[in-house]
Amino acid sequence: MKPIEKLKNWARKLKRQAQILQVVYEDSRTPRKAKILIWITLGYLFSPIDLIPDFIPVLGLLDDLIIVPLLIALVIKLIPTAVFNDAIITIENNPAKKWERNWIVILLICLAWLICIYFAVAWVRRYF
Repeated sequence: MKPIEKLKNWARKLKRQAQILQVVYEDSRTPRKAKILIWITLGYLFSPIDLIPDFIPVLGLLDDLIIVPLLIALVIKLIPTAVFNDAIITIENNPAKKWERNWIVILLICLAWLICIYFAVAWVRRYF
């Protein structure tokens, strides 16, 4: 299998897992800790800002290849098996399930990143 095909398969799996996490998040049986981590995971996955910008060769993509799968694996460990299996069945029965666009969440993610940047810049100015 060619490297590009492997990357495409990996992206499809990641998209499917993100959809499963969205369904799990909406389930009332999901624990609060898992919901918070799902919110962080999906927020980081879809955020336009990364810890390491993507334009930096190798390192920019490496954070997405390491951080996101680790977050997803941690979330899966926190989710009850029955909830996760039900979410998989839901996605398999309705693969075209549309992503809900919640503009408030998108704005909160962007606001959180702006606050982090503000404090980082303030810290650098103060100590350097």
